[in-house]
Amino acid sequence: RNVLQDKKGNIWLASWEGVIRYDGKFFTNVTLKEGLRQFHVFSMVEDKIGNIWFGTIGGGVYRYDGASFKNFTTTDGLVSNDALCMLEDQFGNIWFGTSDGASRYDGTTFTNYTTQDGLSGNSIYSIVQDKAGKLWFGTDGGVNCCNPSISPTSDGKSFTNFTNEKGLPFYRVRSIIEDKIGNIWIGSADALCRYDPSASLQTGGKSLTNFAMITTSYIFEDKKGNLWLSGGKINVKSPDMTLTKYDGKSFAKIRSDYQIFGITEDRDGNIWFGTANGVCRYDGKSFTKFQ
Repeated sequence: RNVLQDKKGNIWLASWEGVIRYDGKFFTNVTLKEGLRQFHVFSMVEDKIGNIWFGTIGGGVYRYDGASFKNFTTTDGLVSNDALCMLEDQFGNIWFGTSDGASRYDGTTFTNYTTQDGLSGNSIYSIVQDKAGKLWFGTDGGVNCCNPSISPTSDGKSFTNFTNEKGLPFYRVRSIIEDKIGNIWIGSADALCRYDPSASLQTGGKSLTNFAMITTSYIFEDKKGNLWLSGGKINVKSPDMTLTKYDGKSFAKIRSDYQIFGITEDRDGNIWFGTANGVCRYDGKSFTKFQ
């Protein structure tokens, strides 16, 4: 479901069979080694001090300090035990997007936000912080923004609904990123959309550009500025997703696979992506598939 390279160079895999670490030679199911029950891992993030956080489906979130795991659930104040995405903001808070709203953890307590606080949907699949410090939330009901320096309040005014140029909300937003030049890319069930915050300041500039893709479920930008996209039409009997590369000029199909999920780039420039049939590493010429 997700792929991450930590500060030490290890590749971490969030899988339906637990947490797997790859050191370049060996794969270790860390959760089983630590004596934890198998659980479905959906999301990951490494914080500034090197802890790795794992979001699960049904088991809450786990913080791993390299020696042991600490589990946080709804009993501790987390809004839901299904953690779909994570982000550490500029203040060191960890944000969790769940199936029942967003939770912000300041190291001591959880503060929770739902549609009652202004979010357009309670299922949150993506959270990103842009260069200006604004937080973007991709939900099943649209896109929301807030300024974390101004604490979101229960009146809902701190969450701004971000809509397309027709004034309509985005539908089932799965991924949001900010690229190197400050554009916001939104992947949803509608299409792939690029938002240029500066365009509205230019004469005749369009702030939103839609690209003709059926769906976009995951967006990743590599060091060279290329975008890697997981998208395509999902058929219930034969789910097929396409890995696409966008160099700023054109889209190139790289590979089709059975449900492509998380994408990342390692220190050597290889692109890793997770699928329902294992994990693949792409060196620009060929694929190495691990199962």
